[in-house]
Amino acid sequence: MKDERQTSPDTAHYPFFSKNDINGFWALFADNLANMVLVAYLCTAVINIPARIVFGRILPGLGVALLAGLSFYSWQAHRLSKREGRNDVTALPYGISTPILFVYLFAVMLPVKMVTGDPIKAWQVGVAAAFIGGIIEALGSILGPWLKKITPRAGMLGTLAGIALVWIAAVPMAEILEHPHIGLPALALILVGLIGGHRLPFGIPAGLAAIIIGTGIGLFSGEAEFTTKGLALHPPIPVIGDLFSGLKYIFENPKILLIVAPLEIYNFIETMNNVESAEAAGDKYNVGLCQLADGGGTIIGAIFGSAFPTTVYIGHPAYKRLGARAGYALGVGVVFILAAVFGFITMLHSLVPIAAVAPLLIFVAMAICSQAFGAVEKRYMPAVALAMVPHVGDIIYKKALGVTGGVAEYLSSGMEKIPQALQARIANLRLPNPESISELNQALLQTGGIHLTGQGYLSRGAIITGLLWGAIVAFIIDKKYLYASYFTIAATVLTLLGFIHSGNSTMLHFNTLTLGYSIMALVLFVISRTAQPLKEPADTTKKSNSNDHSGHEPLHDIESRSYHGDKVRACGEPKQHETDADVFEKIENNRDKGKQVQDP
Repeated sequence: MKDERQTSPDTAHYPFFSKNDINGFWALFADNLANMVLVAYLCTAVINIPARIVFGRILPGLGVALLAGLSFYSWQAHRLSKREGRNDVTALPYGISTPILFVYLFAVMLPVKMVTGDPIKAWQVGVAAAFIGGIIEALGSILGPWLKKITPRAGMLGTLAGIALVWIAAVPMAEILEHPHIGLPALALILVGLIGGHRLPFGIPAGLAAIIIGTGIGLFSGEAEFTTKGLALHPPIPVIGDLFSGLKYIFENPKILLIVAPLEIYNFIETMNNVESAEAAGDKYNVGLCQLADGGGTIIGAIFGSAFPTTVYIGHPAYKRLGARAGYALGVGVVFILAAVFGFITMLHSLVPIAAVAPLLIFVAMAICSQAFGAVEKRYMPAVALAMVPHVGDIIYKKALGVTGGVAEYLSSGMEKIPQALQARIANLRLPNPESISELNQALLQTGGIHLTGQGYLSRGAIITGLLWGAIVAFIIDKKYLYASYFTIAATVLTLLGFIHSGNSTMLHFNTLTLGYSIMALVLFVISRTAQPLKEPADTTKKSNSNDHSGHEPLHDIESRSYHGDKVRACGEPKQHETDADVFEKIENNRDKGKQVQDP
């Protein structure tokens, strides 16, 4: 059967900007605004970079990068629409890579500032690191299509769902509950309008309505304000001299490259996963071209003073469900370059409470998690679930580290001021040096049920670990034990090199993790050589009388199939133009059919 969307005369027109782009605009705008504000705050407060550099160079550079990248992805959506004759194509979201933003700040720029005492030098090195990182990310386009072809969808979507659950849902939900009078009414509008599909009065988009009511409550309660502070003209200017100064410093201190390289490998793998997520939602983009564009956007931003990489964002399925097309992406790019050039970032941050935009991020997370389970066959759901686990460890580890400063300050007041119950617990730890605050912190967190060491292993390289674990389980489900052993060998090598489970990629890690993965690979290889194929029972009525009413074929009826071949769909992936909403509807219909089969 032909896809009706390809042959319908209504598909001839692909809108430059549609009404539904408004919801998509506010969601992507909120995400990038939060990152812009973080950049401005951390660069000034932590790195002590002068305001003239932050607002006159870094933010305009980021604005140029966003405009370049989002314009490209908007154009790419128009191109895909024309090629496939569809008017429902959604552009890929794009913006500042949030996890790498923090690493660049605290692992690249801050150490330079501490060594040299010069915040300008720290910014220059950040610009050079971003420039080099963009080149590495662009080179990922060589490997990207091959990696996407051999990696099961369950692993790629599962690790994205893990990020969505803990960082895009849990953290914003905490913000909502800390300001419930603002966040909960806004969340209600998002759930009713975007999840429930209810049309709001006058047809106002749910995302816009949520921000209006949240901002209104914030202004009334004094938690938001309208201010013109920070407004000024900051035209983007190339910083070639600063770029070369930073490159010189990096080549004199090549260990910085050992930090940047694995970060950008992480970045181009994240792009690969996000492009796969878009394909599962019905929009098939060229992963190599996207990785090349991400690298190019980062390079352009660095030339104009940005010290942070940009990438395809997680969340395309959410924008697809919103009905967004290409206009939302281009709109965000235009607004941010104007905001950076005229200094509106500070004004917007003061005017719009975070709790008012947080519900949009929660909707994005809900769509990502729903797609991860809905876009694969039911039997691959365990692989999706396991791929999410490293990200749970990631947030536990990072939040635990965040409180250790307070714990250290409390403990440093002296043992005599510590409650007797805690003194007894410290004594039971039998530490060689109980006066050492760092040792005491580590021991308390480790024995207090947090398992800080293990959570740290999960945290480092979580997105790659989740992808590998999900892929291994998917291959095991298909009884492709040899392929599972290959991915386990990949995990062994990446552990050895320090790309996963370790915060140090400057040395080889011959440890028990490497040993464990090696033994696991050997076990899977042996099983692949000795496993006997299952014999089919000679029962011609097995399909009609099957007890499996899940809506999928019984496990023994599913033949081995290529994961990402052009002719054979992978791991139960939907048809080329099937959206995640179509998948969910089919699942529900199949469940109903299952119930009918059970009736006598």
